[in-house]
Amino acid sequence: MNIVKTGIYVALLLTVGLFTACKEQESNTKLVLNEVLITNESNFQDDYGQHGAWIEIFNRSFGSADLAAWRLRMSSTPGDTVEYFIPKGDVLTKVPPRQHALFWADGEKTRGTFHTNFTLNPAAKNWIGLYDSGRKLMDEITIPAGLLQPNQSFGRKMDGVGNGAEAWEVMDGSTDKYVTPSTNNKTIETNAKMEKFELHDPEGIGMTISAMSVVFIGLILLYIAFKLVGNASVSLSRRNAMRSKGTTDVQEAKSNQLGEAPGEVFAAIAMAMHEFQNDVHDVEDTVLTMTRVKRTYSPWSSKIYTLRELPHKEPAHHEGHHEVHTPKK
Repeated sequence: MNIVKTGIYVALLLTVGLFTACKEQESNTKLVLNEVLITNESNFQDDYGQHGAWIEIFNRSFGSADLAAWRLRMSSTPGDTVEYFIPKGDVLTKVPPRQHALFWADGEKTRGTFHTNFTLNPAAKNWIGLYDSGRKLMDEITIPAGLLQPNQSFGRKMDGVGNGAEAWEVMDGSTDKYVTPSTNNKTIETNAKMEKFELHDPEGIGMTISAMSVVFIGLILLYIAFKLVGNASVSLSRRNAMRSKGTTDVQEAKSNQLGEAPGEVFAAIAMAMHEFQNDVHDVEDTVLTMTRVKRTYSPWSSKIYTLRELPHKEPAHHEGHHEVHTPKK
């Protein structure tokens, strides 16, 4: 028995460990670099009306992710790396699911949380790295020197999809490659899965049959599961009763109804429940007593009933004293 308990405990620990590891790995890859613009002549403006280089970060998960205490690093000169610490306490650093955060690489960190302390060099190779609060590298990208023209950006082909330089392309402002600060790099106007489903099942008959089949199969599986659990419970109860009586013959146990409660037990339980239900409710008297009060004058606006009523005094009787009336002559 101890070996079984130890095995169950170890299995639970392994399950929790694997779940935690998967969760940490997922949270570490939520935020990625998504698009970078180096030379901004007439593109997006910041909140001060200035045109500056910017770095876009994308949350590719379906849960919020906080950039507070993360770091942006940039290097355009070998051996010289500049780091920007994203401050804590700003609610805007919490990026909603599948949304973007835009940082201005203008060297003006006093202008707010989303203004870095470094600038990008259009004449040199720019390396940009995104680090989490534990100084672990989450994502990086290198933009070769002279790759981008003014108002062109270097972004992912699809938001948050892919790793490495092959997942990136130059956004030159054309119809299908336009610069998109703080929005999706590519707008998807169609749903391939929906179109494929509509092509094979235009009337929706297949979907209806599939949905109904799933429901009925689920109900059947539930019935089988409850049936098996019930039979197992009855068998376990009968086995325990046989063990307590010292009986090993199954037929004898069935004939003696071992493990099965007799009808008297159910009757006693029902009677106890009935009595308990009656005890929890008060027995109320159904006799209504009405006392008639005689009032000689009772208009609704009368004030005589709101005043204090003085007690009635009875006339005093003097014992041993009698008045003598003398008749007049």
